[in-house]
This record gives sequence, structure tokens and C-alpha cells, in this order.
Amino acid sequence: MDASDTGMKAAAMPETPLIHDSDAGIERLLEIMRRLRDPETGCPWDVEQNFATIAPYTIEEAYEVADAIEREAWDELKGELGDLLFQSVFHAQMAQEAGHFTFQDVVRTMSDKMVSRHPHVFGDESNAKSADQQTADWEQIKAAERAGKEQKGALDGVAPNLPALLRALKLQKRAARVGFDWPDASNVLAKITEEAAELVEARDNLDADAMEDEFGDLLFVMVNLGRHLGVEPETALRRTNAKFTRRFETVEAELTNRGKTPQTSTLEEMDALWDLAKARENNAR
Repeated sequence: MDASDTGMKAAAMPETPLIHDSDAGIERLLEIMRRLRDPETGCPWDVEQNFATIAPYTIEEAYEVADAIEREAWDELKGELGDLLFQSVFHAQMAQEAGHFTFQDVVRTMSDKMVSRHPHVFGDESNAKSADQQTADWEQIKAAERAGKEQKGALDGVAPNLPALLRALKLQKRAARVGFDWPDASNVLAKITEEAAELVEARDNLDADAMEDEFGDLLFVMVNLGRHLGVEPETALRRTNAKFTRRFETVEAELTNRGKTPQTSTLEEMDALWDLAKARENNAR
């Protein structure tokens, strides 16, 4: 008879000095993860997880790293990077349990990749290159790697589950490498005008499917414009989201000072306060 037959919890795994050694580094974290996933003595929640259930947390942690960097919250960044590292350790532990690979395989693969992609640092090539030339060399090396993986199409390897803005940007960059690109931003601006007109036409025709299609086209071209202007679409939108949040919170604060709420105010009142918040920001620059 074992613990599961009696409804009793299995005895805890014997403690090891590594678990409580704050100077043990990555080996300590790997052991903690292994203990959390132990089917007999681990954490029930951790044991139940799989790649699919953990993946959303991995994405979330990456965004929290980006948020801490954007806010220059360096004390928070340390913790956020740790959270993101833990996600890699979690996936690697599950992969080891399934017989796919180990964490050391992950480290070895990344180390080998970085060495092979930087022959100007770790090889015999000169490092007297511009950043643009090094970027071009990097893309050539990646193209050769894709060829070795029998990825024939220019768009092969762009993950379908990337956030839509990021995937649009990557698809466009891949197409541009083989010459499928507008010469300059003026052509993209003309295309934006065209797509906006098609969206208006779809709206006037009350065609919901066409509206979604044309709206997507317009977003896609806007991403392309950002690429031509050297503007990162995701970064730009995050910046605008933050700006909208700041200004709307100012509107709410001003309304509160007047004993009002957005629900009890008119659009004209809120627009005036919005303009005030905008003017304050511009004057503070």
C-alpha cells in the first residue's frame, strides 16, 4: 500500500544543501525545478502543467521584461529576468522528462549558434565592420541555417503564433530580402491611402467580412510604413498606449476635482481636459 491508496500525502523528498545554497547559481534553480515537478513530492500545480499551459506565462513574462526596461525600473528588471529564466528552465525540465532534450542541450545549442553567427568575434573574420554590415552578415548566416533545415520558401520559419504585429513585421522583412518591397516610404503612404479608401467602401456597404479584411490590410501596410521609417511597430504602439493612459488618467483626475466622473460628463468636457493634458505634456518637454 502506498500513500495514494490511503489518501495520504507522500513523504517530502529529503532536503539537499543545494536547495538552500543562495550562491549555487543555475544548478540550484534546476534542482528547484526538478523538485517542483517530482510526481510524488512536488507541487501539484507544477506537476500538472505541460508545454501548452506554460507557454502563455512565457509570453507574459517576456512582455513584463520589456515593460520594466521601458520604465527603466532596473530593480524590477532583475526579478522579471529571473521570471523569464524560470520559464526556460520549466520548459527544459518538461522536455527532459519527455526525453526530448535537457537544459544543458539548450545552453549548448545557443552557445554554438552565437559562436557560428559571430565569426568576426570568435573566428578569423575581421570585426572592422559597420553595424549594418554585421546585420547583413547575420541574415546571410541565418539564411544558410534555414537552407540546412530544408526551409525552401522565403517565409518559412516565421512562427504562426507570434503576436500579429511582430509576425507582420517579420514576414515583410523576409519578403524584402528577396526583393519584394516598395522602394521607399512614399510608395507605402500611397498604399495606405488606397487601403483606407477600400475600408471606407467596405463600411459603406455594411460588409462585416470585408471590413475586417480591409482593416487588416491597413494595419499590415502601417507596419510596413514603420519598417521603412525605422519605427518598431510594437514599441510605437506601446508608447501610444502609455500616452493614452497618462492623458486619460489626467482627465479623470481633473473631473474628480470638479466632483464629476466620465459617466456624468459630456464628450466636449472630456475633450477639453484631454487637450489640457496634452498641452501640459508638450510644455514639459
